[in-house]
Amino acid sequence: MLRDRGLTLAVAESCTGGLICHRLTQVPGCSGYFLGGAIAYSNAVKIALLGVAAKTLARDGAVSRRTAGEMARGARRAFEADAAVAVTGIAGPGGGSKAKPVGLVYLAVAHGGGVIVRRRLFNGSRSAIKSRAAEAALGLVRECLRATGRAGVRRAGGDGRRKAPPGRGRAG
Repeated sequence: MLRDRGLTLAVAESCTGGLICHRLTQVPGCSGYFLGGAIAYSNAVKIALLGVAAKTLARDGAVSRRTAGEMARGARRAFEADAAVAVTGIAGPGGGSKAKPVGLVYLAVAHGGGVIVRRRLFNGSRSAIKSRAAEAALGLVRECLRATGRAGVRRAGGDGRRKAPPGRGRAG
């Protein structure tokens, strides 16, 4: 759908640790729409690479609706992409709490029409939670594309023309 519409995608991952990027790059020809991704596992990287506000992390935590949205907006901006998907969560087996249990994941897609964030709770092993979160993130991208069509996902840059990031070329 991205290729057919001439749109680009970037990724910001935390709990999935690169699994979304891996799944995207398994598709031949993905360099026509996939620009790249950031694995922002630590809060410092979320701040430095994606522009997540330190006050957001202090107030809401790394696993929150607001953090996921800021990660998606930051990836869209950093990669100059038409859309970006982000995921942050608790894959386990430890690290959960009553308020934020293992399996809690926030997914976000940022595009020209704004940001959509979803809260999901997955069960299973660490590997299963990561896999389900990656699949749900890609599903949210598909859902956004179906709902908005090309007109609803405006190109980065505001003038309808996308600038290629420095050094953008065909992936090897």
